[in-house]
Amino acid sequence: MQYDAGRFKDYFEHQMTYGAGFRRNVARYGSAVAMIDPPTGRQWTYAELGADVEACAKMLADRGVGRGDRVMYQLFNGPEFALLYLATHRLGAISVPVNFRLAPGETAHILRDSRPSVFIVDADCAAAAARALEIAEMSPLVLVAGTPDGGLPGGWEDFGTALEQARLELAAAESGDPASSALPPLPADYSTYEESTRLYTSGTTGMPKGVALPSIAELMSAHDVIMHFPLTPYDRTLNMTPWFHRGGLHSGGPNPSFYIGAGVVPLRSFHPATVLDWVGEYGLTFLIGAPTTLELIAEEQEKRPRDISTLKGIVTMGAPLDRAAALRYQELLTPRIFNGYGTTEAFWNTFLRPEDLPERAGTAGRACTDDDVAVVKVFPDRRARPDELAAQDGTEAGEMIMRSPKAGYSYVNLPGADEEKFVNGWLYPGDMATWDADGFVTILGRKDDMIISGGENIHPVQVEGVLAEHPEVLDSVVVSVPDPQWGQRVVAYVVPRSEAATADALDEFCLAHPGLANFKRPRAYRFVDSVPLTATGKKMHFKLAETAVEDLGAGNLVVPGGAVDTE
Repeated sequence: MQYDAGRFKDYFEHQMTYGAGFRRNVARYGSAVAMIDPPTGRQWTYAELGADVEACAKMLADRGVGRGDRVMYQLFNGPEFALLYLATHRLGAISVPVNFRLAPGETAHILRDSRPSVFIVDADCAAAAARALEIAEMSPLVLVAGTPDGGLPGGWEDFGTALEQARLELAAAESGDPASSALPPLPADYSTYEESTRLYTSGTTGMPKGVALPSIAELMSAHDVIMHFPLTPYDRTLNMTPWFHRGGLHSGGPNPSFYIGAGVVPLRSFHPATVLDWVGEYGLTFLIGAPTTLELIAEEQEKRPRDISTLKGIVTMGAPLDRAAALRYQELLTPRIFNGYGTTEAFWNTFLRPEDLPERAGTAGRACTDDDVAVVKVFPDRRARPDELAAQDGTEAGEMIMRSPKAGYSYVNLPGADEEKFVNGWLYPGDMATWDADGFVTILGRKDDMIISGGENIHPVQVEGVLAEHPEVLDSVVVSVPDPQWGQRVVAYVVPRSEAATADALDEFCLAHPGLANFKRPRAYRFVDSVPLTATGKKMHFKLAETAVEDLGAGNLVVPGGAVDTE
C-alpha cells in the first residue's frame, strides 16, 4: 500500500486546530486547575473551564455568531477574556481583542474595519465604547462585563447574566429537556487555515491595522512557547502584558497555557507588589512582561524581598536587555531570564535564553526553532532580496527580515500594506539590525519613526494630526526622548500661531480629543519658529529626535503645569 498524502493532509487540516487542542486538554486534564481569578477567589478546573467555554459559545451562537463572524471585545485580562478567546475557536468565529486604552475614534476605526456581530466591553470602558459606536455609526449587539456607572445603556446586555442563562439551557439540554438544545459541533470541514484571531497593530498612518491569524498560526505560536520555555502541564503562568497584545496572548498567556494544559492567573492591572506577592501565593512558575515591568518588579523585590523560588523563569520582550540589567535581574529575581523579539505580524522570531547570558546580553538572541531570520542590505532605491545579506560581523547594519509559521502574512482590508511588508513569504517589519557569525541579532532601531513607550506603539503622524486640529498650532513634529521607566517619552516641537498655544492648552486639547489615546499625547513641548524639512517638504523627524535629547539635558522642554523637563 502506498503512502496516502491526501489522508494526512485532510487530518491535519481539519483536526490540527487550536480549538481541538484545548478540547483534548479538557478530557486529558479535567481535574487540573486551568485558571485562578484572584479578585473573586474562583478556580476553574479544565473540566469546568470547558463547560463554561461551551456556555459562552452557546451564548454567542444564540446571538447569531457563527463560523467566520467577528467577536470584538475590549476587556482587561480576566476570565471573560479567556472564555471569549476559547469560545470563538469553539464556533469557528474570529476573535478580535482590542486595546482598552484606545480613544473612541481609534476604537471606531476598528469597529468599521472588522464589523463585528457582537461587541463585549468591560464596564470601565463602557462610556468610551458608547462614544466609539456613535462615531462608527454601528450598532452590533453589546454585552458588558461588570456594571458600568449609571447602569446598562438601553439595548445592552449584562455578560454575566447572559452566560448564566446559557449555562442553564445547556444543563436542561443534558437532562433531556426537549425545549433546550446543545451547541452543535464545529463543522467537519472547518480548516486550520481559516482566520481565528485578528489582532490590531499601529500602521504607517498611525491608525490600527488588522493582522489576520489562522488557527495554524495560533497552534504554532503555542508550540513555539512550549518548546522555548519550556512550558509544561505542571506550570502556572502570569502574563503582566495586556492580552490584547500578541505578546500577552501568545507568550505564556492563554494561548500556550491552555494548549499544553498549564494554569493561568490573569492580572487585571499591573502592580509590581501584587505580582511578587502572587508568585508565592499561587505558585507561579513563569512571569512574562515588557522590559519596563521587569525593571519595576526588580525594584520592588530589592525594597521588600519575597520568596519567589517557585519561578522557573521570567520572559521579557519588546527591547534588548543590556548586560548590567541582565545580571541584576538574574541576581534579584531568577537566574533564568529570557528575552524575545518579534512583531504582531509574526510573534517573536528570535529568542535569547538564560544560557546566552551574560555574554550575549544586549542582543535579541537568534532565530526561534521554526523560524528563518536574516539581516539584509539596505539599498536606496529598492528592497533587498532575502539572499542579499549584510555581513555577519556584528558591525554592518541592515534590515532584519523573517519568515515564520506563526505569521499572519496579511492585513485586513489593506492589500497595499501586504505588498509593503510581506514579500515571497518573508516579513519586512522595518527594523535595522546587525548580526554575528553565530546568528545573534542586535536591534539598532526602526527604519520609520515609530515611538515605543511602555510597550505601546505611537506613530508621530497621528499625534501631529491631532495637534494640527488645534486652532493655534501652525505645525508640529513629534519625537521622543529616552525615559528610564517607559523606554521612550513623547515630546512635541510646535510652531504656534499665537501665545495661546501653551503646553497646558495643548495637553488639555489632547486629553479631550476622541481620536487620541491618552498614552500617546506629548508629555513635554518646545515652541519653535520652524521645523526642519527636506527639499521635498517632508518633516525630518530624525533631526529633531537628536535635538530633543540635547534640549532635555538643557532644560528647554516644558511639561504641562509649567515645569521644566530635565530628566
